[in-house]
Amino acid sequence: MNDNDPRPPGGSFDAFDLLATMVAVVRPDGDCVFANTAFEDVMRLSRRTVQGAILSDWFSDPAHLSDAVSAVARNTVASSRFDGLLRRGPRPHEDLLPVQVIVSQTDSPELVLVELIENAQQARQDREERTLDQVQATKELIRNLAHEIKNPLGGIRGAAQLLALELQGTELGLELNEYTQVIVHEADRLQVLVDRLLAPHRRAQVVGDVNIHEVCERVRSVVLAEYPRGLKIERDYDTSLPDFRGDREQLIQAVLNIAQNAAQALHAQIAEGTAVITLQTRVARQVTIGKQRWRLALELHVQDNGPGVPAEIRDRIFYPLVSGRDGGSGLGLTLAQTIAQQHQGMIDCDSEPGRTDFRITLPLP
Repeated sequence: MNDNDPRPPGGSFDAFDLLATMVAVVRPDGDCVFANTAFEDVMRLSRRTVQGAILSDWFSDPAHLSDAVSAVARNTVASSRFDGLLRRGPRPHEDLLPVQVIVSQTDSPELVLVELIENAQQARQDREERTLDQVQATKELIRNLAHEIKNPLGGIRGAAQLLALELQGTELGLELNEYTQVIVHEADRLQVLVDRLLAPHRRAQVVGDVNIHEVCERVRSVVLAEYPRGLKIERDYDTSLPDFRGDREQLIQAVLNIAQNAAQALHAQIAEGTAVITLQTRVARQVTIGKQRWRLALELHVQDNGPGVPAEIRDRIFYPLVSGRDGGSGLGLTLAQTIAQQHQGMIDCDSEPGRTDFRITLPLP
């Protein structure tokens, strides 16, 4: 190893480019000799600019990182972990990013490894794992519950019909006919609900090549047909996104459920003519969905300028029968999340008054 080429034999630093977290390799004096692709992307700077600079200069508290790197290099401690604020961008004083900093030893005493994990990213991964576990448990519960309801429901409906036949033409039958019809009607309504709960598990996927923008355009046309006035649906597409394998009709249903929810939440803005839904597509790199890492993924954002998801249900919106709208069934987002998971993907939501963003993340080949 020499000053001009700090890499170990075989260029083993290249493996760090596969990570979604930011990684830098520094000398004991803090001189950065390598920064991975994630570091380059987050810093919004070229790797050439970062390498050769003093890494601690990019922190609001440079002394904390310098002391940690020095202590690890001297083998005073094997590793150090702390929270810091990373300056980024061409004018770094304008943008501070909260990160968790992990300083570790390497095989070489001349090099120290610094890993930076965005606090928001870590929180998101934890939230996704909790959501996946909760949705899976809820899905099993709903399937079992729906099957348990279905059999007695058929018996109740059949008994009401037989009772109506027995009483037909009698004076008592004329009085009770309304009640038997109510029983039949409510049984039918519950049957529809049960069928909707079981729908995602009954229908086999029809897999083919899917273009996400064709899905978006189909959803856009359906929603605009339903809301021809007062609602604008804007497009912000990354046309470089490739096709992928999936069930086109299921994905249309998932995106449509989210877009229709957004439109229903915008009723006040639609009346004023200020309602906007934006369909945005982007490429994401080195994405973790659940516990699996994907090199590439697509992100489809369905954004609206409505009042936001009520705070009291924000953590439960993907649960069955949870709805923030009077008369809502609370099944649309549950179905959408199930479809996304069947495509090895994930839906999450970021909401505040004036802006709600549902993000569908699906892995790409």
